[in-house]
Amino acid sequence: MSVEISQDGATTIVRINRPDARNAVDPQMAEDLFQAFIAFDRDDSQRVAILAGVNGAFCAGFDLKRAASGMDETWFAQHDLGPEFDGRDDRPRKGPMGPTRLALSKPVIAAISGPAVAGGMELALWCDLRVMEQSAYMGVYCRRWGVPLIDGGTVRLPRIVGHGRAMDLILTGRKVEAGECLAIGLANRLCPDGEALATALELAGQLTAFPQQCMLADRASAVAQWSLDPAAALVNEWKSAEAFRKEGAAGAARFASGKGRSGDFGEI
Repeated sequence: MSVEISQDGATTIVRINRPDARNAVDPQMAEDLFQAFIAFDRDDSQRVAILAGVNGAFCAGFDLKRAASGMDETWFAQHDLGPEFDGRDDRPRKGPMGPTRLALSKPVIAAISGPAVAGGMELALWCDLRVMEQSAYMGVYCRRWGVPLIDGGTVRLPRIVGHGRAMDLILTGRKVEAGECLAIGLANRLCPDGEALATALELAGQLTAFPQQCMLADRASAVAQWSLDPAAALVNEWKSAEAFRKEGAAGAARFASGKGRSGDFGEI
């Protein structure tokens, strides 16, 4: 199978499995990734997902050999976005790389080893958090071949690292080593080679342990604020008060009873 799906408790692991092509994504794999993340978001037993690749590579981007054979008008029509697209998942829309147009209700962590370049970088940008191995790297490598960023790269990269840094990476297409990725906020964690998935699983375990409605409400507000002016963003944030009604009072009671003191969150 081109995509491997497994579960570790409340964490879903989606692995791109095409090692002969450095996990480059072809149209069928894009469909498989799309369906895998829709299924994750609709599964109430699952709280966090991890996206990874096999054999020491995250994803080398879209399969350029497939692109060289010709992408017919059906492919372009399938991925076209008209003015009616509002980003909501009431009618999920597939990106060329698969899940890159999905607005999931739950977080996704990228576990990056080796290359996460071109469309593979766009997949990583789509995730909420990025864990990178020391030898991993990113880059807009499609710059070399006249292939534009059409999976959210020009939208998400400036929001993550700032406009100036994003323009450097987008225009030059240069290689961005893991250390620089961490320094500019493109990566959230670095880990030794071979440990990206284990580190992502540890991070996912921390997220799954928290009261979920509160965490997801904060996540949704942080995502939504980009398209709102400050006043409207504050109004939208106040919707999270409902999560306080459901979880916050009970959490405050746990704290009052002695839980979580001195930064100990082992039994929250």
